[in-house]
Amino acid sequence: MNSPLPTPTAFSAPCPLQGRVRVPGDKSISHRSLMLSALAVGESVVEGLLEGEDVLATAAAMRAMGADISRNDDGKWRIHGVGVGGLLQPQTALEMGNSGTSTRLLMGLVATHPITTTFTGDASLSKRPMGRVTEPLGLMGAEFTASPGGRLPLMVRGLCPAVPIEYRLPVASAQVKSAILLAALNTPGITRVIEPVPTRDHSERMLTGFGVDLTVEEESNGTRIIAIRGEAELKPQAITVPGDPSSAAFPVVAALLVPGSVVTVENVGLNPTRSGLFTVLKAMGGDIRFVNERVVGGEPVADLVVCHSPLTGIEVPPDIAPSMIDEYPILFVAAALARGRTVMRGLEELRVKESDRIAVMAEGLRAIGATVEELEDGLIVDGTDGDPLGGGATIAARLDHRIAMSFAIAGLVSAAPVLIDDMSPVDTSFPGFAAMLATLKAEVQTTRLV
Repeated sequence: MNSPLPTPTAFSAPCPLQGRVRVPGDKSISHRSLMLSALAVGESVVEGLLEGEDVLATAAAMRAMGADISRNDDGKWRIHGVGVGGLLQPQTALEMGNSGTSTRLLMGLVATHPITTTFTGDASLSKRPMGRVTEPLGLMGAEFTASPGGRLPLMVRGLCPAVPIEYRLPVASAQVKSAILLAALNTPGITRVIEPVPTRDHSERMLTGFGVDLTVEEESNGTRIIAIRGEAELKPQAITVPGDPSSAAFPVVAALLVPGSVVTVENVGLNPTRSGLFTVLKAMGGDIRFVNERVVGGEPVADLVVCHSPLTGIEVPPDIAPSMIDEYPILFVAAALARGRTVMRGLEELRVKESDRIAVMAEGLRAIGATVEELEDGLIVDGTDGDPLGGGATIAARLDHRIAMSFAIAGLVSAAPVLIDDMSPVDTSFPGFAAMLATLKAEVQTTRLV
């Protein structure tokens, strides 16, 4: 039976955006909450978990390896863990869908357990290379049988006891760092990860919260040395997941770009390793205020009050990229409406995401009237000084949720409709995205493919 054709969707803003919204729970924290709770001894409770397809893939994988995971009617998730070293042999392949985070982090978990695990994914995930993770995990003793190019489907044969390593990250990557730290949990001795450029530190914060012996040493040149003692015993936790700053980026940029808009985005996580986009937007002139600042579960959180603002192009410092790598597609859109030129470099990582986000965004922005120059490691955008983009094109999102959402926001500030060919991948990270924009008085229209 053939799958139904996707329905192209257009978004527009016939009036200023107004209101208060909440975005789904932070995806990075949601993944780690499930994984670490499944390795604890006892019951953990997680509130505010992102219930998108990516995180649900992690939940299904941990169930397949022995954890008892359930969702209550009140939205709270309860996880009874199996303990470090207690993961069971899954009876079938672990289906990861579109989730690169699930795949890479879970490869770390299983690499030091005496089990053999096969990972599969959708067409998009199966194109993404896994070599950055398999290299250090191989040094710890795991064996890998991958498809050509180091891609999925991929089989992992774990080693127990594994070998502790000291590993310097060749490229800034929180996923690679986290995979090694998770593998180290069931590895005797001390494993060290050296990152020359700091990346998001949710793993370090959460591992410490679960009782793991972990230290972070920061050197004067910015290098971080993370040391973790293996054969850990994790203690169950009560976790409240803050709103995902990567998801908050979309209503924030929409409010900045649509004239007359005033929008409050509640309960947004402001971990300094994740909030680079807000720093950049404020440097461009964006009116973004943090109110009701507090700390929840060791993570800084605030409500963001955002008002329409004329933006000015800047040269974005490349060293801020790790703190906002997933937000560059929507920053490209903001730059297209700014005054003058915005230069964004140091973004090689974007070429190996769900799609080649540099090439796909450049192609789509040109199609709707933006002036862009594609670089090997980024993009140069000459903005319209607030004038609407031309629009009038159908964008191929390439099964990439952030591409789809970025062009949805571009549609709010285009003279003619911008159609996104398939919005279904958005459910991987932001279920309810269209409904959120409708709450702010944006219009959502669908049209059938002929």
